[in-house]
Amino acid sequence: MTIKEQLEAMLAPLLDEGNCFLVDIMIKPSKASQRIIILADSDEGITIQQCTSISRRLAKQLEEQDFFSEAYTLEVSSPGLDQPLVLPRQYKKNIGRNLKVALKQGETLAGTLLESDDESITLQLPQPKKKSKVPVDESELIRRISLEDISKALIEISFK
Repeated sequence: MTIKEQLEAMLAPLLDEGNCFLVDIMIKPSKASQRIIILADSDEGITIQQCTSISRRLAKQLEEQDFFSEAYTLEVSSPGLDQPLVLPRQYKKNIGRNLKVALKQGETLAGTLLESDDESITLQLPQPKKKSKVPVDESELIRRISLEDISKALIEISFK
């Protein structure tokens, strides 16, 4: 069992208690101490208090089990807006928001997330900025995209 898998097993009951879910575990080694970064979220949004509680209880378990032999820093937080969406649950939570989606075949799309399920998302693409002589078919502005085809999806922030 890898370190990530062991951490996932330790985190599962802690996350379930608060109806949270694990987004990612990152282990970043450095000269002084390695950083263990736990990204968690919930369908309603995770609070600082929930992150603090998970961090304290996980740290206690790690210390009791003498899990890491060398020094480490433990961080538990929600994925920031700069973090890509990776789980179907994250897409569902962000319905109605603008996304920038990079597809594995190289195409990049930006639009409003209309729907999401466990296999795909539906984006409403914006009207073209240049007026064309041929009217744009509204159905062409709605794209259903398989989650398997997405290489990276980020929430776009609008300051308008």
